[in-house]
Amino acid sequence: MESRLNYFGHPLAGRVMKHINSANKVVSDSTLPAATQELVKIRASQINGCGFCTDMHTKDAIAAGANMQRLNLVAAWREAKVFTEAERAALEMAEQGTRIADAAGGVTDEAWTNAAKHFDEDQLVALISLIAVINAYNRINVINQQPAGDYQPGQFG
Repeated sequence: MESRLNYFGHPLAGRVMKHINSANKVVSDSTLPAATQELVKIRASQINGCGFCTDMHTKDAIAAGANMQRLNLVAAWREAKVFTEAERAALEMAEQGTRIADAAGGVTDEAWTNAAKHFDEDQLVALISLIAVINAYNRINVINQQPAGDYQPGQFG
């Protein structure tokens, strides 16, 4: 499989990605736990069918010492016992925030209230921003049909 164009090598794309990457850096440097951030990135990428981002974030999580059982169960997190209540709240927000068009009204008050029990205001801002940023990355890669499988941890860092 080939991508539709060399997005990552295009000068205009480089300027766009500079800003998206800057936003991502702000989120990654926040107090939202790193493990939670990776779970959210993986789940949104799965929902959006972004193989490139799913490959990247599972590999990055493994490189950071993530438990394989947890990674294998991200898509079925509701039935899995391996996630904390805070992680479950973040995964619910990620799903509802990613599926806005499918979820009449967007993120429910119940999902928001549950997340607010586990995360302070800075972390909630980071979570909202993370969901927005990973969805932007997903859309770029899905639209461009960016192939998955060759990512190496730290490749873009």
